[in-house]
Amino acid sequence: MRKLLIMTLLFVTTLMYAAPKYGGTLVFGRSGDSVSLDPSHATDGESFYGSTQVYDTLVQFKLGTTEIEPALAKSWEISEDGLTYTFHLRDDVYFHPTKFFKKKVQFTADDVLFSLNRQFKEDHPFYKVGGSYKYWGFMNMSKIVKSIEKTDLFTVVITLNRKEAPFLANMAMDFASILCKDYAFSLLKAGKEDKLSRFPVGTGPFVFKKWVKDDKIIYTANENYWAGKPYIKKLILKVIPNSSVRAAELKVGSIHVMDFPNPEEIPALDANKNIKLIKQEGLNVGYMALNMAKVPAFKDVRVRRAINYAINKKAIVDAIYAGFGKVADSPIPPTMWSYNKNIKHYEYNPEKAKKLLAEAGYSNLEFELWAMPVVRPYMPNARKVAEAMQADLAKVGVKTKIVSYDWATYLDKGRKLEPNGGYLLGWTGDNGDPDNFLDVLLSAHAATIPVSNRAAWKNKEFSDLVAKAKTTTDIAERTKLYMKAQEIFADQAPWVTIANSIVVEAVRSNVMDFKLSPMGKRVFNKVWIDK
Repeated sequence: MRKLLIMTLLFVTTLMYAAPKYGGTLVFGRSGDSVSLDPSHATDGESFYGSTQVYDTLVQFKLGTTEIEPALAKSWEISEDGLTYTFHLRDDVYFHPTKFFKKKVQFTADDVLFSLNRQFKEDHPFYKVGGSYKYWGFMNMSKIVKSIEKTDLFTVVITLNRKEAPFLANMAMDFASILCKDYAFSLLKAGKEDKLSRFPVGTGPFVFKKWVKDDKIIYTANENYWAGKPYIKKLILKVIPNSSVRAAELKVGSIHVMDFPNPEEIPALDANKNIKLIKQEGLNVGYMALNMAKVPAFKDVRVRRAINYAINKKAIVDAIYAGFGKVADSPIPPTMWSYNKNIKHYEYNPEKAKKLLAEAGYSNLEFELWAMPVVRPYMPNARKVAEAMQADLAKVGVKTKIVSYDWATYLDKGRKLEPNGGYLLGWTGDNGDPDNFLDVLLSAHAATIPVSNRAAWKNKEFSDLVAKAKTTTDIAERTKLYMKAQEIFADQAPWVTIANSIVVEAVRSNVMDFKLSPMGKRVFNKVWIDK
């Protein structure tokens, strides 16, 4: 009997910890298409979904965490003064051979120099290819980085102009992905350099095969991936804009992973025996930026405060996030260090809103209310949020018109400060550092077109505090500076902060080892399908 019990336990244990299986196709159902597959030009999550599969960075975030670990750089040293970073590269990594670039090319320091120098050296042949390097600009990297050089084929030295506490984490972000220099220059020679954003060649876990716009991107496993061959043989990123359709396709098994189910769909998905839910409190914030560059009234802080008082955030979160979000009061999420829970809160108070508008002389204010066309982790339905805001603002005499465009156009117009009113958007942290929210989204330098500061808010005291916080690695000191910056933000109200969401992904029950990233990445090289 005892022997039988032991054998039974061993059998159950084997089932519980079954070895990963190779093979199969995984279809990821998402709400929108990528805009570009060149991660140095992209700014949106959908584009990064597409490029992450192909490219690697020097360092990366350990899956499911904000912890930095080696990637294309197997090790690194930082000088005592914090200004010099020396990266020692792997010497056994090759770029993907593809149908459109069949040459076998080894990854070296030259590829690192190409990928990073093109973003800020004006005499670089690729400096003007594909438009501006938006993330590089948003993060003020040209002021931070002094030089990027190689000392030999597998050693890169990056020298900074000033200390930058989050610099190593920045190097794990998508904009710092490493592209193939040889491939890029072969395109330049052929006069086809624009193809760099549509036909990627990287060192990552998957090899790009085909992109059918507004439909799907197809990849196959990189059999020689330096971090180990992916388990799935084929990966398809499938565009399914309607969440209900995505849910239906997940239920019948047409897709294996569903991105961003609507909150109201989650109970039915959770009850389905063939589906499991993966949840994580998001490192995100959803907001409406008040574009001061276009609406003169928004330059008056009384108007901005009035709009905040006029909107019933709790009702919006309760109705639209359906238990998967919390009202946001800060530009950084509560899960992030230095979050200031004691800053000014704008409760729902229509009478106070009316009084402030009257004091400011804007009793008949009108503006546009821009709403995203896609589902994002920080906002499950921007149209519904806009409609709720519209109704609330009407109660205090403010008339709004809801505006929307396709995703690429929406982002482009936002970066050019074209929205004539409030602009709904949000942010998922890229590197686990408050700087990635406060500096990138709200500092004065980020209000230069193409902007990431969609409110065009330029507050010197705020920007100086955030800039000072970058130059020390003392967490306690950085926390004080960031908490003060949040107080200024709350007092000046350049945004209507809406919610911090709980991110939920629905997957088929036979999909194993899929993990959510705090940075919003979708990573599949460790995922396998139990047949």
